Amino acid sequence: MKVFLFSLFLFFGISQLASAQVPHFLEGLWKQEGKSVYEQWNKNLDGNLKGFSYKLQPNGRMQVTEYLDLQQEGEILVYKATVLDQNQGKTISFPGTVSGNTYTFINAQHSFPKGISYQKISQDTLQVLVFGGERQFTMRMVRVNPENKTTSSTTGYDAKLADSLGADAYGMKSYFLVVLQTGSNKTTDKEIINAGFRGHMENMDKMVKENKLIIAGPFGKNDDQFRGIFILQNLKTLEEAQALVNTDPAVKAGLLSFKIYPWYGSAALPMYLPYSEKISKEKP
Repeated sequence: MKVFLFSLFLFFGISQLASAQVPHFLEGLWKQEGKSVYEQWNKNLDGNLKGFSYKLQPNGRMQVTEYLDLQQEGEILVYKATVLDQNQGKTISFPGTVSGNTYTFINAQHSFPKGISYQKISQDTLQVLVFGGERQFTMRMVRVNPENKTTSSTTGYDAKLADSLGADAYGMKSYFLVVLQTGSNKTTDKEIINAGFRGHMENMDKMVKENKLIIAGPFGKNDDQFRGIFILQNLKTLEEAQALVNTDPAVKAGLLSFKIYPWYGSAALPMYLPYSEKISKEKP
């Protein structure tokens, strides 16, 4: 039976060329039956899925083992895995196909696994197959209500605080990560440069007061012309984030350019802001 299953999934991976849609039924928290092993999947603003696997230690602490992405790239659905103690930390991509309720992802060049499949048995049950060569194993996973899972991270849960921060059931929310780069304007005119970056700092203060900018800081010297980052909150679309960054005088002057990425992180991030004033002797 195992050999038959492997052949079946390999057949789908090679022969089925129809585009696969992002399996949004994966969204949520899943537990491997009989083990304290979990997968957590969340939908990004762009409709793709981001997840991670972890083990729950006897003391209730979470040990993350891998980071996962399910992304629509054109007509191809791609599963990306970054296993923390394998492949020197490199991300491995597995192009995917779909047959009914089974999503299969294959990378024949990878040593192990060469493929992973997720089969939806019911709304709350998954069958996961990991295979490659003569090695393969299956695991059954069930949906878990995070409010019923006892871990150190849920102890002392404050519903009012979570609601005020816009946190989801996992204490997380969506942000936009902005990477600022050197712009196309290479002027050496000090008046233009000083005016642009003075406006840049003033605009940052304005975005903080509007509760939109929560993290900002410069990069050290690098070969990619990366200048700094913003993390933006309370914005619904990528277009809103782009419009906000375009109000920056240094961006308007072409001294800075930028790229924006949807980002998912702890909803508690903004809580550091009141303390930043207390530990700042001087303003930058």
